Amino acid sequence: MLITLHPDNPQPRELARLIQILQKDGVIIIPTDTVYAFACDAHNLKAIEQICRIKGIKSEKANFSLLCKDLKHISEYTAYFERNIYRLVNSCLPGPYTFIFKANGNVPKIFKNSKKKEIGIRVPDNRIVQLLLEEFGHPLVSTSIHSSDSQEDYLTDAEEIHEKFENVVAAVIDGGAGGIIPSTVIDCTGEEAILIREGKGEITI
Repeated sequence: MLITLHPDNPQPRELARLIQILQKDGVIIIPTDTVYAFACDAHNLKAIEQICRIKGIKSEKANFSLLCKDLKHISEYTAYFERNIYRLVNSCLPGPYTFIFKANGNVPKIFKNSKKKEIGIRVPDNRIVQLLLEEFGHPLVSTSIHSSDSQEDYLTDAEEIHEKFENVVAAVIDGGAGGIIPSTVIDCTGEEAILIREGKGEITI
């Protein structure tokens, strides 16, 4: 199913359809402020396992991120972090960044199974995703539709993405052209932030 949403004013009826899909174990493909990505209910192991099967990876090796709506939402799933880290995160979000934090006991089970006890969190600067998170009421688990960081493999057109994945996902959101540059990844598990991957988000640490 290909669902076209206006990038600035998504249609409420279509958003409601997507919420119902997520509530019924569905996996969807969403636009973000970087690349198109798989997404599902962060607490739904059945849906998460489906994403792993689609990507051909084991759940313990999956590079999942938790999509949150704001900094307050982030604090519900992370351990304490330094004030300088807070200022950095606050200045960057929403935006094309993935911040790695120490996880607390509230995180979904998929992250509790990680030996590192860390969690990657995103707050995409994308109106469609923001409204999905607001209406859904809790985080989504997300991972790029691409198997690597090679820009040659990146699909940016929702119709092409739908053609490739329509038989394995419940819906693909057409929210406009996607990007080919992934998020900037920053490790915030220590006293100082460390740049792990330079992506779309500009930053000076």
